[in-house]
Amino acid sequence: MKSLLFLVLISVCWAEPHPGNSSLEHERIVHIQENGPRLLVVAEQAKIFSHRGGNVTLPCKFYHEHTSTAGSGTHKIRVKWTKLTYDYLKEVDVFVAMGHHRKSYGSYQGRVSLRESSENDASLVITNIMLEDYGRYKCEVIEGLEDDTAVVTLNLEGVVFPYSPRLGRYNLNFHEAQRACAEQDSVMASFDQLYDAWRSGLDWCNAGWLSDGSVQYPITKPREPCGGRNTVPGVRNYGFWDKDKSHYDVFCFTSNFNGRFYYLIHPTKLTYDEAVQACLKDGSQIAKVGQIFAAWKLLGYDRCDAGWLADGSVRYPIARPRKRCSPSEAAVRFVGFPDKKHKLYGVYCFRAYN
Repeated sequence: MKSLLFLVLISVCWAEPHPGNSSLEHERIVHIQENGPRLLVVAEQAKIFSHRGGNVTLPCKFYHEHTSTAGSGTHKIRVKWTKLTYDYLKEVDVFVAMGHHRKSYGSYQGRVSLRESSENDASLVITNIMLEDYGRYKCEVIEGLEDDTAVVTLNLEGVVFPYSPRLGRYNLNFHEAQRACAEQDSVMASFDQLYDAWRSGLDWCNAGWLSDGSVQYPITKPREPCGGRNTVPGVRNYGFWDKDKSHYDVFCFTSNFNGRFYYLIHPTKLTYDEAVQACLKDGSQIAKVGQIFAAWKLLGYDRCDAGWLADGSVRYPIARPRKRCSPSEAAVRFVGFPDKKHKLYGVYCFRAYN
Protein backbone atom coordinates (compact mmCIF):
# COMPACT_ATOMS: atom_id res chain seq x y z
CA MET A 1 0.00 0.00 0.00
CA LYS A 2 2.85 2.34 0.88
CA SER A 3 4.57 1.54 -2.44
CA LEU A 4 1.39 2.45 -4.37
CA LEU A 5 1.07 5.81 -2.55
CA PHE A 6 4.71 6.60 -3.30
CA LEU A 7 4.19 5.99 -7.02
CA VAL A 8 1.13 8.28 -7.10
CA LEU A 9 3.09 11.12 -5.47
CA ILE A 10 5.90 10.72 -8.00
CA SER A 11 3.37 10.96 -10.88
CA VAL A 12 1.81 14.16 -9.50
CA CYS A 13 5.20 15.81 -9.05
CA TRP A 14 6.25 14.84 -12.57
CA ALA A 15 3.10 16.48 -13.95
CA GLU A 16 3.91 19.94 -12.38
CA PRO A 17 5.31 22.35 -15.01
CA HIS A 18 8.96 23.18 -14.58
CA PRO A 19 9.45 26.87 -13.56
CA GLY A 20 12.19 27.25 -16.11
CA ASN A 21 10.06 26.06 -19.00
CA SER A 22 9.16 29.47 -20.63
CA SER A 23 7.10 28.00 -23.43
CA LEU A 24 4.71 26.25 -21.06
CA GLU A 25 4.48 29.33 -18.80
CA HIS A 26 3.65 31.56 -21.82
CA GLU A 27 0.79 29.31 -22.80
CA ARG A 28 -0.76 29.80 -19.36
CA ILE A 29 -0.90 33.68 -19.59
CA VAL A 30 -4.26 35.14 -20.67
CA HIS A 31 -4.43 38.85 -21.82
CA ILE A 32 -7.78 40.63 -21.34
CA GLN A 33 -8.42 44.07 -22.91
CA GLU A 34 -11.72 45.79 -22.15
CA ASN A 35 -13.58 47.68 -24.91
CA GLY A 36 -10.58 47.74 -27.24
CA PRO A 37 -8.49 50.91 -27.64
CA ARG A 38 -9.59 53.80 -25.39
CA LEU A 39 -10.87 56.98 -27.07
CA LEU A 40 -9.01 60.17 -26.15
CA VAL A 41 -10.11 63.74 -27.00
CA VAL A 42 -7.47 66.46 -26.74
CA ALA A 43 -7.50 70.26 -27.10
CA GLU A 44 -4.05 71.49 -28.12
CA GLN A 45 -4.75 74.90 -26.53
CA ALA A 46 -6.94 75.56 -23.50
CA LYS A 47 -7.53 79.24 -24.39
CA ILE A 48 -8.02 80.95 -27.73
CA PHE A 49 -8.04 84.74 -28.17
CA SER A 50 -9.94 86.64 -30.83
CA HIS A 51 -12.15 89.72 -31.30
CA ARG A 52 -15.61 90.66 -32.48
CA GLY A 53 -16.01 90.21 -36.23
CA GLY A 54 -13.01 87.88 -36.49
CA ASN A 55 -12.73 84.19 -37.30
CA VAL A 56 -11.35 81.57 -34.94
CA THR A 57 -10.69 77.83 -34.70
CA LEU A 58 -11.30 76.02 -31.41
CA PRO A 59 -8.87 73.05 -31.45
CA CYS A 60 -10.04 69.49 -30.81
CA LYS A 61 -8.59 66.14 -31.98
CA PHE A 62 -9.40 62.54 -31.07
CA TYR A 63 -7.18 59.44 -30.85
CA HIS A 64 -7.23 55.87 -29.65
CA GLU A 65 -4.79 55.20 -26.85
CA HIS A 66 -3.38 51.96 -28.27
CA THR A 67 -3.60 52.67 -32.00
CA SER A 68 -2.37 55.35 -34.39
CA THR A 69 -5.63 55.55 -36.32
CA ALA A 70 -8.40 58.07 -35.79
CA GLY A 71 -11.23 55.58 -35.50
CA SER A 72 -11.79 51.83 -35.28
CA GLY A 73 -13.96 51.80 -38.40
CA THR A 74 -16.70 49.77 -36.69
CA HIS A 75 -18.76 52.79 -35.57
CA LYS A 76 -19.48 56.19 -37.02
CA ILE A 77 -17.82 59.08 -35.24
CA ARG A 78 -20.20 61.64 -33.73
CA VAL A 79 -18.81 65.08 -32.88
CA LYS A 80 -20.81 67.45 -30.70
CA TRP A 81 -19.85 70.99 -29.68
CA THR A 82 -21.72 72.74 -26.86
CA LYS A 83 -21.22 75.98 -24.95
CA LEU A 84 -21.04 75.63 -21.17
CA THR A 85 -23.13 77.88 -18.94
CA TYR A 86 -21.76 79.47 -15.80
CA ASP A 87 -23.27 76.89 -13.45
CA TYR A 88 -22.20 73.99 -15.71
CA LEU A 89 -25.66 72.42 -15.25
CA LYS A 90 -26.88 73.45 -18.69
CA GLU A 91 -25.23 73.39 -22.08
CA VAL A 92 -26.13 75.31 -25.23
CA ASP A 93 -26.00 73.27 -28.44
CA VAL A 94 -23.63 74.72 -31.01
CA PHE A 95 -22.86 72.08 -33.67
CA VAL A 96 -23.28 68.36 -34.30
CA ALA A 97 -21.67 66.23 -37.03
CA MET A 98 -22.06 62.54 -37.82
CA GLY A 99 -21.07 61.15 -41.17
CA HIS A 100 -22.41 63.52 -43.81
CA HIS A 101 -24.94 65.00 -41.41
CA ARG A 102 -24.19 68.52 -40.13
CA LYS A 103 -26.36 70.74 -37.92
CA SER A 104 -25.72 74.11 -36.25
CA TYR A 105 -27.97 75.79 -33.69
CA GLY A 106 -29.29 79.20 -32.69
CA SER A 107 -27.10 82.21 -33.39
CA TYR A 108 -24.34 79.86 -34.60
CA GLN A 109 -26.28 78.84 -37.72
CA GLY A 110 -24.28 79.66 -40.83
CA ARG A 111 -21.20 80.58 -38.77
CA VAL A 112 -19.76 77.25 -37.60
CA SER A 113 -18.20 74.21 -39.27
CA LEU A 114 -15.60 71.52 -38.61
CA ARG A 115 -12.08 72.14 -39.86
CA GLU A 116 -11.45 68.43 -40.67
CA SER A 117 -7.83 68.91 -41.72
CA SER A 118 -7.32 65.20 -40.96
CA GLU A 119 -9.41 62.13 -40.09
CA ASN A 120 -9.11 62.84 -36.37
CA ASP A 121 -9.67 66.63 -36.53
CA ALA A 122 -12.86 67.78 -34.78
CA SER A 123 -11.83 71.44 -34.42
CA LEU A 124 -14.65 73.99 -34.63
CA VAL A 125 -14.37 77.00 -36.94
CA ILE A 126 -16.42 80.06 -35.90
CA THR A 127 -16.72 82.99 -38.31
CA ASN A 128 -17.92 86.56 -37.75
CA ILE A 129 -17.47 86.30 -33.99
CA MET A 130 -20.11 87.99 -31.83
CA LEU A 131 -19.75 89.36 -28.31
CA GLU A 132 -22.06 86.60 -27.09
CA ASP A 133 -19.63 83.92 -28.36
CA TYR A 134 -17.27 84.54 -25.44
CA GLY A 135 -17.06 81.59 -23.02
CA ARG A 136 -16.17 77.93 -22.55
CA TYR A 137 -16.90 75.30 -25.21
CA LYS A 138 -16.98 71.52 -24.87
CA CYS A 139 -15.89 69.21 -27.68
CA GLU A 140 -17.39 65.73 -27.29
CA VAL A 141 -16.49 62.80 -29.54
CA ILE A 142 -18.58 59.61 -29.41
CA GLU A 143 -17.77 56.27 -31.07
CA GLY A 144 -20.00 53.36 -30.16
CA LEU A 145 -19.89 53.00 -26.38
CA GLU A 146 -16.80 55.16 -26.04
CA ASP A 147 -16.73 58.92 -25.60
CA ASP A 148 -14.44 61.64 -24.28
CA THR A 149 -14.47 65.43 -24.01
CA ALA A 150 -12.19 68.46 -23.99
CA VAL A 151 -12.93 72.07 -22.99
CA VAL A 152 -11.67 75.22 -24.77
CA THR A 153 -12.15 78.82 -23.65
CA LEU A 154 -12.76 81.56 -26.22
CA ASN A 155 -11.55 84.92 -24.91
CA LEU A 156 -12.31 88.21 -26.67
CA GLU A 157 -10.18 91.32 -26.71
CA GLY A 158 -12.28 94.17 -25.38
CA VAL A 159 -13.10 96.53 -22.55
CA VAL A 160 -15.33 96.38 -19.47
CA PHE A 161 -17.16 99.53 -18.42
CA PRO A 162 -19.64 100.34 -15.63
CA TYR A 163 -23.04 101.60 -16.69
CA SER A 164 -26.02 103.22 -14.98
CA PRO A 165 -29.00 104.84 -16.73
CA ARG A 166 -30.32 108.40 -16.61
CA LEU A 167 -32.38 107.47 -13.52
CA GLY A 168 -29.17 107.15 -11.50
CA ARG A 169 -27.29 104.42 -9.66
CA TYR A 170 -28.92 101.15 -8.59
CA ASN A 171 -31.96 101.33 -10.84
CA LEU A 172 -31.58 98.18 -12.96
CA ASN A 173 -32.80 94.68 -12.25
CA PHE A 174 -30.92 91.86 -14.00
CA HIS A 175 -33.09 91.82 -17.14
CA GLU A 176 -33.03 95.61 -17.47
CA ALA A 177 -29.26 95.48 -17.08
CA GLN A 178 -29.02 93.00 -19.96
CA ARG A 179 -31.05 95.32 -22.19
CA ALA A 180 -29.06 98.37 -21.12
CA CYS A 181 -25.78 96.75 -22.20
CA ALA A 182 -27.28 95.58 -25.51
CA GLU A 183 -28.55 99.09 -26.24
CA GLN A 184 -25.00 100.41 -25.80
CA ASP A 185 -23.38 97.95 -28.24
CA SER A 186 -22.18 95.56 -25.54
CA VAL A 187 -23.11 92.54 -23.43
CA MET A 188 -23.08 91.96 -19.69
CA ALA A 189 -19.54 91.26 -18.52
CA SER A 190 -18.55 87.92 -17.03
CA PHE A 191 -16.65 87.59 -13.75
CA ASP A 192 -13.48 86.64 -15.65
CA GLN A 193 -13.77 89.78 -17.78
CA LEU A 194 -14.34 91.99 -14.73
CA TYR A 195 -11.42 90.33 -12.94
CA ASP A 196 -9.11 90.97 -15.90
CA ALA A 197 -10.31 94.59 -16.01
CA TRP A 198 -9.57 94.95 -12.28
CA ARG A 199 -6.06 93.60 -12.83
CA SER A 200 -5.66 96.26 -15.53
CA GLY A 201 -6.63 99.00 -13.07
CA LEU A 202 -10.44 99.28 -13.17
CA ASP A 203 -11.64 100.82 -9.91
CA TRP A 204 -15.37 101.38 -9.38
CA CYS A 205 -17.24 101.71 -6.10
CA ASN A 206 -20.77 101.00 -7.37
CA ALA A 207 -21.88 97.36 -7.39
CA GLY A 208 -23.09 96.00 -10.71
CA TRP A 209 -24.69 92.91 -12.22
CA LEU A 210 -22.54 90.34 -14.04
CA SER A 211 -23.71 87.81 -16.60
CA ASP A 212 -23.84 84.94 -14.08
CA GLY A 213 -26.38 86.83 -11.96
CA SER A 214 -23.91 87.88 -9.29
CA VAL A 215 -23.36 91.47 -8.11
CA GLN A 216 -19.74 92.62 -7.73
CA TYR A 217 -17.43 95.62 -8.02
CA PRO A 218 -13.65 96.11 -8.52
CA ILE A 219 -11.50 98.10 -6.06
CA THR A 220 -7.83 98.86 -6.68
CA LYS A 221 -7.60 101.73 -4.15
CA PRO A 222 -9.33 100.80 -0.87
CA ARG A 223 -11.12 103.75 0.79
CA GLU A 224 -13.85 104.42 3.33
CA PRO A 225 -16.95 104.50 1.06
CA CYS A 226 -15.81 101.29 -0.68
CA GLY A 227 -15.33 98.71 2.05
CA GLY A 228 -12.86 100.67 4.19
CA ARG A 229 -9.28 101.86 3.91
CA ASN A 230 -7.79 98.76 5.50
CA THR A 231 -9.39 96.25 3.16
CA VAL A 232 -7.48 94.34 0.51
CA PRO A 233 -7.82 95.42 -3.14
CA GLY A 234 -9.89 93.02 -5.19
CA VAL A 235 -13.22 92.27 -6.80
CA ARG A 236 -15.81 92.57 -4.02
CA ASN A 237 -18.67 90.10 -4.20
CA TYR A 238 -22.21 90.94 -3.03
CA GLY A 239 -23.37 87.45 -3.98
CA PHE A 240 -26.42 86.42 -6.01
CA TRP A 241 -29.62 88.45 -5.77
CA ASP A 242 -33.19 88.25 -7.02
CA LYS A 243 -33.01 89.04 -10.74
CA ASP A 244 -36.44 90.65 -10.79
CA LYS A 245 -36.59 92.55 -7.50
CA SER A 246 -32.99 93.58 -6.82
CA HIS A 247 -31.57 96.71 -8.45
CA TYR A 248 -27.95 97.62 -9.13
CA ASP A 249 -25.77 99.08 -11.87
CA VAL A 250 -24.22 96.79 -14.48
CA PHE A 251 -20.79 96.02 -15.88
CA CYS A 252 -20.85 95.75 -19.69
CA PHE A 253 -18.28 94.30 -22.08
CA THR A 254 -17.62 95.40 -25.66
CA SER A 255 -15.00 94.66 -28.28
CA ASN A 256 -13.76 96.36 -31.44
CA PHE A 257 -16.23 97.38 -34.12
CA ASN A 258 -16.50 97.38 -37.89
CA GLY A 259 -16.88 101.08 -38.49
CA ARG A 260 -15.62 104.58 -37.78
CA PHE A 261 -16.05 106.40 -34.47
CA TYR A 262 -15.48 110.16 -34.61
CA TYR A 263 -16.26 113.57 -33.14
CA LEU A 264 -18.40 115.52 -35.58
CA ILE A 265 -16.94 118.89 -36.48
CA HIS A 266 -19.90 121.26 -36.44
CA PRO A 267 -20.06 125.09 -36.48
CA THR A 268 -22.23 125.23 -33.34
CA LYS A 269 -22.96 123.25 -30.20
CA LEU A 270 -26.13 121.16 -30.30
CA THR A 271 -29.06 119.99 -28.28
CA TYR A 272 -29.56 116.23 -28.10
CA ASP A 273 -32.11 116.11 -30.94
CA GLU A 274 -29.93 118.36 -33.09
CA ALA A 275 -26.97 116.05 -32.39
CA VAL A 276 -28.92 113.01 -33.55
CA GLN A 277 -29.92 114.77 -36.77
CA ALA A 278 -26.38 116.07 -37.39
CA CYS A 279 -24.95 112.53 -37.32
CA LEU A 280 -27.71 111.28 -39.66
CA LYS A 281 -27.00 114.14 -42.07
CA ASP A 282 -23.34 113.11 -42.04
CA GLY A 283 -24.26 109.55 -43.04
CA SER A 284 -23.80 108.13 -39.53
CA GLN A 285 -25.65 107.53 -36.27
CA ILE A 286 -25.08 109.04 -32.88
CA ALA A 287 -22.50 106.84 -31.11
CA LYS A 288 -23.26 104.50 -28.23
CA VAL A 289 -21.50 104.26 -24.89
CA GLY A 290 -19.89 100.93 -25.78
CA GLN A 291 -18.45 102.45 -28.94
CA ILE A 292 -16.75 105.35 -27.16
CA PHE A 293 -15.20 102.91 -24.66
CA ALA A 294 -14.00 100.60 -27.45
CA ALA A 295 -12.52 103.50 -29.42
CA TRP A 296 -10.78 104.83 -26.30
CA LYS A 297 -9.41 101.52 -25.00
CA LEU A 298 -8.68 99.59 -28.19
CA LEU A 299 -7.85 102.40 -30.64
CA GLY A 300 -6.40 104.98 -28.26
CA TYR A 301 -8.99 107.58 -29.29
CA ASP A 302 -8.35 110.87 -27.50
CA ARG A 303 -10.40 114.05 -27.57
CA CYS A 304 -11.02 116.73 -24.94
CA ASP A 305 -14.44 117.77 -26.30
CA ALA A 306 -17.55 116.64 -24.43
CA GLY A 307 -20.18 115.19 -26.76
CA TRP A 308 -23.65 113.67 -26.76
CA LEU A 309 -24.07 109.88 -26.96
CA ALA A 310 -27.13 107.80 -27.88
CA ASP A 311 -28.31 107.24 -24.30
CA GLY A 312 -28.46 111.00 -23.65
CA SER A 313 -25.24 111.08 -21.66
CA VAL A 314 -22.31 113.41 -22.39
CA ARG A 315 -18.77 111.99 -22.25
CA TYR A 316 -15.31 112.41 -23.75
CA PRO A 317 -12.37 109.98 -24.14
CA ILE A 318 -8.88 110.79 -22.85
CA ALA A 319 -6.07 108.41 -23.78
CA ARG A 320 -3.31 110.92 -22.94
CA PRO A 321 -3.91 112.58 -19.53
CA ARG A 322 -3.09 116.29 -19.51
CA LYS A 323 -4.06 119.54 -17.83
CA ARG A 324 -7.79 120.34 -18.11
CA CYS A 325 -8.37 116.93 -19.78
CA SER A 326 -8.32 114.26 -17.05
CA PRO A 327 -4.86 115.19 -15.68
CA SER A 328 -4.55 112.16 -13.38
CA GLU A 329 -5.61 109.20 -15.52
CA ALA A 330 -6.63 107.96 -18.94
CA ALA A 331 -10.39 107.47 -18.90
CA VAL A 332 -13.71 108.06 -20.60
CA ARG A 333 -14.85 111.09 -18.63
CA PHE A 334 -18.52 111.26 -17.68
CA VAL A 335 -20.16 114.71 -17.69
CA GLY A 336 -23.66 113.48 -16.86
CA PHE A 337 -27.16 113.35 -18.35
CA PRO A 338 -27.85 117.03 -19.16
CA ASP A 339 -31.18 118.52 -20.17
CA LYS A 340 -31.65 117.29 -23.74
CA LYS A 341 -33.65 120.29 -24.88
CA HIS A 342 -31.59 123.13 -23.50
CA LYS A 343 -27.97 122.05 -22.91
CA LEU A 344 -25.54 122.40 -25.83
CA TYR A 345 -22.60 120.07 -26.58
CA GLY A 346 -20.78 118.49 -29.47
CA VAL A 347 -21.61 114.96 -30.63
CA TYR A 348 -19.81 111.67 -31.25
CA CYS A 349 -20.96 109.72 -34.32
CA PHE A 350 -20.47 106.19 -35.58
CA ARG A 351 -20.51 105.06 -39.20
CA ALA A 352 -20.71 101.30 -39.77
CA TYR A 353 -18.77 99.74 -42.63
CA ASN A 354 -20.67 97.49 -45.00
